[in-house]
Amino acid sequence: MCSDFPPKYQNWADTDPFDLFIAPTLKSESNPKAHICRHLSQEARGCGSLVLWLDCDREGENICFEVIECTGFHGKGDERRVYRARFSSVTEKDILKALGNLVEPNRNEALAVDARQEIDLKVGVAFTRFQTGYFQGKYGNLDSRVISYGPCQTPTLGFCVQRYLQITSFKPEKFWSLHPYVLKSGYELQLEWDRNKLFDSKVTAMFHKLVTDDGMLMVTDLSVKEESKKRPSGLNTVNLLKVASSSLGFGPQMTMQIAERLYTQGFISYPRTESTSYPQSFDFKSTLEAQRNNPTWGDYVRALLADGFLQPRAGTDAGDHPPITPMCSATEDMLGSDAWRVYEYICQHFIGTVSPDCKYLRTKVGFSAGGESFICMGQRVLSRGFTSIMPWLAVNEKNLPQFTKGEKIKILKVDLYEGNTSPPDYLSESELISLMEKNGIGTDASIPVHINNISERNFVQVQAGRKLVPTALGITLIRGYQCIDPDLCLPDIRSFIEQQITLIAKGQANHSSVVQHVLQQFTQKYSYFVKQIERMDALFEAQFSPLADSGRILSKCGNCARYMKYISTPPSRLYCGTCEEVYNLPQKGTIKLYKELVCPLDSFELLIYSLAGPEGKSFPLCPYCYNNPPFEGIDTLFGNNKTSGSGMIGKGAGMPCFLCPHPTCQHSLIAQGVCACPECSGTLVLDPVSGPRWRLYCNSCNCLVFLPQGAHRISTTSNRCLDCDSTLLEVDFNKKTTPLNDGATLHIGCILCDELLHSLVGMKHGKSFYKRMGGRGRGRGKGRGRGRSSKREDPKMSFRDF
Repeated sequence: MCSDFPPKYQNWADTDPFDLFIAPTLKSESNPKAHICRHLSQEARGCGSLVLWLDCDREGENICFEVIECTGFHGKGDERRVYRARFSSVTEKDILKALGNLVEPNRNEALAVDARQEIDLKVGVAFTRFQTGYFQGKYGNLDSRVISYGPCQTPTLGFCVQRYLQITSFKPEKFWSLHPYVLKSGYELQLEWDRNKLFDSKVTAMFHKLVTDDGMLMVTDLSVKEESKKRPSGLNTVNLLKVASSSLGFGPQMTMQIAERLYTQGFISYPRTESTSYPQSFDFKSTLEAQRNNPTWGDYVRALLADGFLQPRAGTDAGDHPPITPMCSATEDMLGSDAWRVYEYICQHFIGTVSPDCKYLRTKVGFSAGGESFICMGQRVLSRGFTSIMPWLAVNEKNLPQFTKGEKIKILKVDLYEGNTSPPDYLSESELISLMEKNGIGTDASIPVHINNISERNFVQVQAGRKLVPTALGITLIRGYQCIDPDLCLPDIRSFIEQQITLIAKGQANHSSVVQHVLQQFTQKYSYFVKQIERMDALFEAQFSPLADSGRILSKCGNCARYMKYISTPPSRLYCGTCEEVYNLPQKGTIKLYKELVCPLDSFELLIYSLAGPEGKSFPLCPYCYNNPPFEGIDTLFGNNKTSGSGMIGKGAGMPCFLCPHPTCQHSLIAQGVCACPECSGTLVLDPVSGPRWRLYCNSCNCLVFLPQGAHRISTTSNRCLDCDSTLLEVDFNKKTTPLNDGATLHIGCILCDELLHSLVGMKHGKSFYKRMGGRGRGRGKGRGRGRSSKREDPKMSFRDF
């Protein structure tokens, strides 16, 4: 299920973003075509009890109550029982244990999730709609489909920009340092200066002269100490994300997708956890036994079991789930390369937690010359311990020759090193995750989403080493927030929201009171932001080009008959400089003028939109109709400017010609629609520019039907099939390849009922369907119920699948 606004609030043009703060919200199925709610309701019929096996976190608890609603349990007077199973892995032992300890679902935790969703939806969409409309209506090279805002997303971007500003404002300084060299027992050693470095060249030169004139180093201190490098604590989600980014090269989003797949397949325990401490009841021996025959680390595990494994170090118990651990043995051939690397690390980390610490000797030798002190450090490993299974954490050995206190050694040379201080590097994903965790931005489940969002919105770019470099748009946005209201991009306000939501989860605060209080604060901030938007606009003006100076001339405006400019940088738009109007276009495709044809409704020149690839759709559209659907209900049918449950807007959707019910336009659904789609309630329409690989596509789903290939021309006619009421097609075959008798090339028929045409039709991205399609109409909406028949389906007339 996802949270969203009712249809009346989904049109950007008709709704003031300010109204969204008090607008109602509703929950709907994330994927209606899957019919999950209907399925759950059917399965629950006749059941006396319901056991909920969902992820054991707040989000899972929220889904529990969604399932309860779908199944109809706990209705008025309902005496059926509802139980909650709590488990952290899908092993037989954990499943049976959960089944024997069923509890009631936690309403407070579910309400906490509802509160976060409502706050994020209303705040995110209100700010996003306003600033997207404001700036995309003025500047042409923003290179982002939506200029989004989010209570978590924006502070995340703020961390990246803050580091960028530190880099750009950094002023390097020269420094100097001394590095004496000595030769001892065949080892040439460089000593480190106790002062490290100085920023005064003359003072450093003075010390250099004193040491050089002395010429001898005396050993003033000698210490040898046994130290240990502690084995790691249990692995939680945040640490997994950081290691995957810094060492495996996987982004957080990809890492979690892999981890979730490994969990559902039974290879690892639940991957969303904040705990690094194992429960007292955890069976370490059985978990290790499962790995004893693994071809990669089986030898190490068998030795560990024989010698005796150790209890892991005490970590942090967040009260949710145990740390991430392997559940069964696997190999790279079983999992594939990427999944194996994540699984391999999880296994190595777990084995490392029950292995001995790494022990080594640290030797420190102190020297003196010319009144200055120098040191030299050495390390020798005594016992590798856990670093045998986690070699990347091994102690770097450095052997030193034998020294005695009071010994004097001749100096080979003294280098006077000159260098410059350097700025910090751009934030890595791993560093950003640490900052988000420290400041309470997001959860272990949402951190990957926020990082992915700022990348997809072109606010940052991921460069070599998984470094996050902010773009001009990302920098300008954060600087604008800082000029108007710094709270909007600082983590403090999000931390406060999370604290309030936690109170709801613990039953210490009322859900509606918290939501109302937080939204009231953001309503005031939004009003002030709108009034002060000129401050941010001044920064945009200095960075981006006005619409009038962007794009290229493409088509005529239906209002002023002047040429409009096509702006291809995301988001694609048309701009009329005379009318000062912006018309959004479909994204991620190419736009061309369509034969200088005009829309009969508004006189705008038609455009043809094409997606790349041999299976990409092409369709005509009127820029004005696309943004202002002339027929009631068309915008909601196709999802015009629809808002998703995550708080982000799918802007750019509208009414293309394949949805237009105009009765006489040759490009409308009435003229180009052929028959009902076998996959959904949409209509198969003719792709007007697909020749010579002619095809039909559904105006609602991804169903694709290939028509006779190589024909010179295929077009719809004004006639209907007498049997199924589908539109008849006129096909002009190639003379050399025509299947018609006597070399004829022209043929008119129905692709469902005409045996010749039907034998030449193929289908892709859809099921085979028969001559009669179960009463499905030509498409949605009033007056489109064509294609109905009560006759029996003829299996000989099914489309052949590609």
